[in-house]
Amino acid sequence: MTTTSQAAASDDLLRVDDLKVHFPVTSGVLFKKQVASVRAVDGVSFTLKRGETLGLVGESGCGKSTTGLAVLRMLEPTAGRIEFEGTDITHFSKEQMRPLRRRMQMVYQDPYGSLNPRMRVRDIVGEPLEVHGLDKDRAAYRDQVAELLRTVGLLPDMAERYPHEFSGGQRQRIGIARALALEPSLIVCDEPVSALDVSIQAQVVNVFVELQERLGLSYLFVAHDLAVVRHVSDRIAVMYLGRIAEIAPRDEIYREPLHPYTRALMAAVPVADPVVEARRERITLQGEVPSPLNPPAGCRFNPRCTQAMDICRSVEPVLTDLGGGRSVACHLYPATTP
Repeated sequence: MTTTSQAAASDDLLRVDDLKVHFPVTSGVLFKKQVASVRAVDGVSFTLKRGETLGLVGESGCGKSTTGLAVLRMLEPTAGRIEFEGTDITHFSKEQMRPLRRRMQMVYQDPYGSLNPRMRVRDIVGEPLEVHGLDKDRAAYRDQVAELLRTVGLLPDMAERYPHEFSGGQRQRIGIARALALEPSLIVCDEPVSALDVSIQAQVVNVFVELQERLGLSYLFVAHDLAVVRHVSDRIAVMYLGRIAEIAPRDEIYREPLHPYTRALMAAVPVADPVVEARRERITLQGEVPSPLNPPAGCRFNPRCTQAMDICRSVEPVLTDLGGGRSVACHLYPATTP
């Protein structure tokens, strides 16, 4: 008999616990010595369910993309645990990761730089099949590439063209088709529409949504555009300086953001209704984001927070479960003992 906790655990495609990615800073020419560490990701925890999209948002440099790369083991974690499809992959070697690569893929930010300009689209999309030895039947290989192009809204005869013959939106569709080639269960989307014209962004976002509905994909969707994240995400995690400030269901976090940093982010999103725009709260963050080389003591947001208390300057808040799928790391919402 399956217990409720076991059923919930089996529904998790990805579990990340206390993930840290620190980059060493060295001095010296011949004899390099580590003198400090850049704490790009410094204790991040979250789960991603099957068929779900978790939006990961925050200012540039907060650690969003580094988190995505570490989840895919494209960067080596400094500490923490990464569990994918029930298997702890934190310390897997390259050889151990190779078969798992079929189940986890990435769509990159730059549709220009992520495609080899010397390869035809047929070879770009089919490259994962070749790498994993799935291209033995050439007729079936060509048919599969053609079907992948149809899946993302491109014509099969485009397979003979080169990347420079396509628009930015079409190139990103090619990148998505390549990510789908091995039928993954997880796709990390690293700012996948930020390099595109605004008029094209909605089309590409709709491709992601349609593919998820059709194929049951799970996305870790890294972005800084809150309007895009709202459209595509089921839940949203807000990062600040290497840590998660708040996680909540999409509608809840937009309706009532709890963390002061989340409220500041939401206040910066323009509203189409001029009446609503004129009435809503204005929040202006003072100062610059501190350096991840030397983050402030206590809450990392305290130097810019208008609600900072004495405890915020000395004690780092933990990410506390408030129920209803909401968690927040803020001393305004202290943990309660049941």
